Formats: sequence, C-alpha cells, structure tokens
Amino acid sequence: MIVIDLQNDYFPEGAFPLADTDAALAAVLRAIAQAHQLQMPVVLVQHLADPSRGTAPFFNEGTEGAALHPAVRAAAPDAPVIVKRFADSFERTPLHETLQRLGVDALVLCGMMTHNCVTHTALSRQADHYRSITVLKDACSTVSPLMNAIALNALSTRVTLAEVDHRSLQVARTG
Repeated sequence: MIVIDLQNDYFPEGAFPLADTDAALAAVLRAIAQAHQLQMPVVLVQHLADPSRGTAPFFNEGTEGAALHPAVRAAAPDAPVIVKRFADSFERTPLHETLQRLGVDALVLCGMMTHNCVTHTALSRQADHYRSITVLKDACSTVSPLMNAIALNALSTRVTLAEVDHRSLQVARTG
C-alpha cells in the first residue's frame, strides 16, 4: 500500500487545507492497520517542494507543514518514506525499486490530492509494471468533495476503486 502525501500542510492548520481531511485520515489509518494485519507492505510518500525554484506556497523542506502527519507516522513507524518532487510518486524516486525489494506486484493507493498526486501515481508509466492498481476512494481527499468525485470517476476506467475494508485489501493482495 502506498500512502501519498498525508502531510501537515493539507490539514486545517496547514498552508493549503483540503476538504474532508479528518475522514480521509481515519480511512488511511484503518487501511494501514488492515495492511499490517495482512502483512502487506506500507510505503509512505512525502512531497517536498523543489528548493531550486524558491519558496513554495507549501511543502517547503524542513517546515512542519511538509512533515508527514504524525498519526500516519505513528501507524507506520517502520514504513519506508519516499521523497518526491513531482506529482507522480515514481518520477525520479526509488519507489519502483523499493516496491520490488518488498515483493510488491499490485498497487493499493490512497492519499492526497486525489486529482493530482494520487491520479498521476495511478496512471504512471511505472504503475503499468504491476498486475493491478486499486485506489481506496474513501482514503483520498482533495480541494473539494466535487473535485474528489471527478478525479475518482476519471480514474475508474483505468484502476479499481474500492472502499477501505479487509476484503478489498485482501483482493488487492491476492489478485
């Protein structure tokens, strides 16, 4: 399971708060717990702004806003953290190599922002190497509920959409 960009800047006190973050966070934490029960690897992805481009509106390296949400870190303290600078979590990162080392052959994605980083990761050329891609729709959030629904609908022709539950994670794990 890949948890994308659950970072402080996206929550109510952050620099760019998204919609329904509490509900998405609760679903992500349930998904992490279920992944652990199934002995499914969890990988955390953290977006950091490119410092060569100057100060960004959010996710500036070394800021509290750029840090992964503490509840996610507590739920997956030993999970590898992949730092990215592009919407696609595979782009110029060791994500594919990390997943290969962990024996992953199917992707389960959740996170923030659905219309940007979750979508770009799900549709990445690197994602084509995996036998299936599932997006946990209740464990995603973006700028508004409508934008979230639009992004998930757009993804629905290319990936499996599922709710966080033990059965959906088991199906993703076994195919």
